[in-house]
Formats: sequence, C-alpha cells, structure tokens
Amino acid sequence: MIRVERLVKHYQVHARAPGIRAAVRSLFKRERKTVAAVDGIDFSIAAGERVGFLGPNGAGKTTTLKVLAGLLHPTSGEVEVAGFRPARREPDFLRSIMLVTGQKQQLLWDLPPSDTFELNRAIYDVPRARFQEALDELIALLDLSPLVGKPTRQLSMGERMRCELAAALLHRPGVLFLDEPTIGLDVTAQSAVRRFIRSYNERHGATILLTSHDMNDVAALCPRVIVIDHGRLIHDGPLPELVRRLRPEKRVVLALSRPVSRADLETLGIVHAHEEGRAILQVEPGKLTSVVSAALERLPVSDLAVEDPPLEDVLADLFARAAPGAAAAT
Repeated sequence: MIRVERLVKHYQVHARAPGIRAAVRSLFKRERKTVAAVDGIDFSIAAGERVGFLGPNGAGKTTTLKVLAGLLHPTSGEVEVAGFRPARREPDFLRSIMLVTGQKQQLLWDLPPSDTFELNRAIYDVPRARFQEALDELIALLDLSPLVGKPTRQLSMGERMRCELAAALLHRPGVLFLDEPTIGLDVTAQSAVRRFIRSYNERHGATILLTSHDMNDVAALCPRVIVIDHGRLIHDGPLPELVRRLRPEKRVVLALSRPVSRADLETLGIVHAHEEGRAILQVEPGKLTSVVSAALERLPVSDLAVEDPPLEDVLADLFARAAPGAAAAT
C-alpha cells in the first residue's frame, strides 16, 4: 500500500551570523546551506497494517508524512501510495488518503461540526446514501450525538478531536496518516481516540501510519515501528523485537505493606526505585522466576507486577546508539 525507496528531501535555508553588520550584508549576498530533512530512507507498508513512525523532534517524520500525502515534492527517490504517485495529486489519490494532525483543525470555528461534515461530503463528492451510512457509523463509534449540533468553539479539545476524525473519515479513505492525533488530550479522550483508530482499522482494513511522542499511543496501536533520526532510518520491525534487543531486562514492581531496607532489595536485583511502600527491581530475564519467588517469600509483598522497560527508555537508547560518533565512543 505504501512504498518508499531512497526518499530524500533537502531544503535550502538562509544562514547568517547575528548582528546588524551581518544583517545588512545579507541584503546583498545571502549564504545558504542545505538541510537534509529526510536523507535516503526505504520502507514499505502492506494494506491494513498499523505502523508507528517514530523519532525525536526534527528527525523528518512530518516531512515524510507530507511527502506521502502529496503536500511536498521529494528532492529525489520514489514514493508510491495506494498505487499513485503522491506528488501528482490526482483526484482518486486524494480520495484514498487522509492526513490528520493533532495541532491543526478543519472544523469551522463558529459553525457546528455537522456543517463541516456536509462541506466535506461535497468536496469529496460522496453520494448521499454512502455519506449518511458513514456518518451514522462515525457518530456511534465516537459518541458524537451530543456534539454535532454545537458550535465548534463550545467543544472541548477532546470533543473537537473526535469530530475532526469523523470529518476526515467520512469518505472512508484507505490510508490514514496520523500526526500526533492525541496531543493535548486528557487520558479519557486519548483512550477514546485510540479505541476508535483501532476499530476503524479493523472494520475497514485501513492502512495507518502514526507519529506520536506519546508512547502509550504506539504501544496500544502499533505492532510494528519505523524509527528515523536525522533523516535516516535506524529501525524497522516489530515493537516487541526492538524492546527485547535494546532492553531485554524486566522490571518487577513491588507494593510493600511495610518499609523494607534497600540492602534487602539489592539481594534480589538492581534497585531501580525505592520509596515508602513501593520498589522497582531491574531483573535479567533468566532470573525473573527465581526473583519473583524470592520476593514473595522474603518481603512483605501486597501486590506485584512484571513490566517491560518504558518505551521512552528503549528509544532513548536507540537514539544514543545511532548518534554520530556513538560507535567510536563505545
């Protein structure tokens, strides 16, 4: 469904030193430098996949999404989405994809979402019967009945995001590019958006490429992740595989009914956190069973959980290893 080969996107930017003298000089002669936003990445995504597209700020994620959506022309390389070349912006291509960003909205501020829905129906030339069927489904899945008639300015951020998703999906695109869809939302709204994205994918077989700095989005939705840094691809594969490769250890989270000394905890594993009534041990996978048994036998454990290391820590390790000079440093 999505094919990217040797994708490059470079920008020419104006560079000058600070100060009045440099500012005046730049009026007559400008120095420019090339910035590589995306620098030769390759990946492919099959129909119906949900893939996380991760990287630090400035890694090239949003630039790549804009190239895939046809908003930017690549400097070089080949890009194909749903059988189309995005840069050509053909009508059938535009009907087959949608780019949704959590930081921008298409809803009309002083009008109710229902008016935006009707506008999008006309823009995408959706037959009335199909439009009504899709709208009824989206209203039910996103619980929009109390919202569609209110002016957009009266809706909370989470309510607006749910309406944004409905407006974006009325023409039932087969490919979704989601750029930070839960940014700024509270926990309840984030959970609702995640449930809906998963449901839409399962109902319609849509292909989803998701960027997010909230690793809960990625863990909940994306079995596979593509990671880029400084415009280059540094990982493409199953999320559990990435966790096992970089952070194979487990974390044993203990809730304690009375205080326990740090020395007692250190007999079981590396103490990652120790506070009144709670401790976290870092344990090698092969020792997990014996450590859990020993903890239950020796310590006043009221509750116990075994977790993977946080995904944020896993990605921080990956970026550190991919950083220029990291190999030489190690």
